[in-house]
Amino acid sequence: MGELTEVFPVLIGILIGTALGWVRPQIRLWAGSALAILGGLLATVVSGEFRLSWAYLLIDIPLVAGASILALAVTRHLRRQHVASRP
Repeated sequence: MGELTEVFPVLIGILIGTALGWVRPQIRLWAGSALAILGGLLATVVSGEFRLSWAYLLIDIPLVAGASILALAVTRHLRRQHVASRP
């Protein structure tokens, strides 16, 4: 399970970023911030790192946020390309 705990925050971030593409732009920042914090908390608890220190939240939250920003950018780019390629 060691490898999964390292990848888990990134996977959560990818899911959040993909889902944020369906959220209204006016609330996307607030929703993304809240979901990144919850995702980081979930990653810290699932991995069991909280037993060592809650400071792992300071690593997991930015990992989730960064992955979600990147996933949002990629999905928006792909969607624009798809729309532009329609006849």
